[in-house]
Amino acid sequence: MKGGSSRQFPLHLPHHPSLTRDDLIVTDANAMAVAAVDAWPEWQHPVTLVVGPEGAGKSHLAAAWREMAGAIDFDGRLPEERRFAVVVDDLDNWDGAEERLFDLLNAARLGGGFVLATARRRPTEMSFRLPDLLSRLRAATLTDIAPPDEDLLRGVLAKLFADRQLAVEPKLIDYLADRMERSLAAARRLVDRIDQQALADKARVTRGLIGRVLAEEESGDAERLS
Repeated sequence: MKGGSSRQFPLHLPHHPSLTRDDLIVTDANAMAVAAVDAWPEWQHPVTLVVGPEGAGKSHLAAAWREMAGAIDFDGRLPEERRFAVVVDDLDNWDGAEERLFDLLNAARLGGGFVLATARRRPTEMSFRLPDLLSRLRAATLTDIAPPDEDLLRGVLAKLFADRQLAVEPKLIDYLADRMERSLAAARRLVDRIDQQALADKARVTRGLIGRVLAEEESGDAERLS
């Protein structure tokens, strides 16, 4: 167990957070998006688009559906399966041929399967130039996922610490949540850095340790902006 002088060596091992459906923490911020994805395979439209800001948990939701539906990531080629399930993560940054995306969405519309896409922008704000592609995207089921609210952020922080077997008091999670960037990406980054620091110090997680990591994070952000 982490958090004491009994640790043998401060070796940092890569941590891969679980992104299954059971690991999704549902609050008001993401409840509608989670419900829309959970409705599969009884979707009203074969294409569902989840829209939200960076760090809101869109990729986790896509990963959960990928496992649930046995879906694959879109690589620009139409799946060979008669009834397919495909994920297009970060749709609005797609750098392949627009015609390939259109072919995928059109195949799903014609009964070939299902597509779950995530994006930071709505179809009306995307820069695609192919009118038929935009038409297919506008016809898709659109669901929003908001930036993490207080309950979601604290729940994710608690889970990330638990995944690393780090015993962290609720008041310390509150301290961190009140001072950090409000995104799930920042939560993962900060918990990883706190874990590394605790390993290096061979110490438990304290308010002072969290404060140092937050100060380093803020200093690093300032340097990047200068």
